[in-house]
Amino acid sequence: MRAKFLAESVSNHASGNTVVNLAPVLKSTEENKSFWQATPSGKLEMCITNPNATEFFKAGVEYYVDFTPATSE
Repeated sequence: MRAKFLAESVSNHASGNTVVNLAPVLKSTEENKSFWQATPSGKLEMCITNPNATEFFKAGVEYYVDFTPATSE
């Protein structure tokens, strides 16, 4: 399953952690309208410590989020 979210904020903390807050996209484009109809509200928040991942996220950028079931071992 795929969703599309907007990074609303990216906050770097003195501890070295970065907190990324994402919300579902608004219906600003034709593609976003279809995502918005399926997920009109929600919130994802991540606390990241991996330096490569913290550089990846930028506030104001839209990201696809893919959900795949994880199998337990």
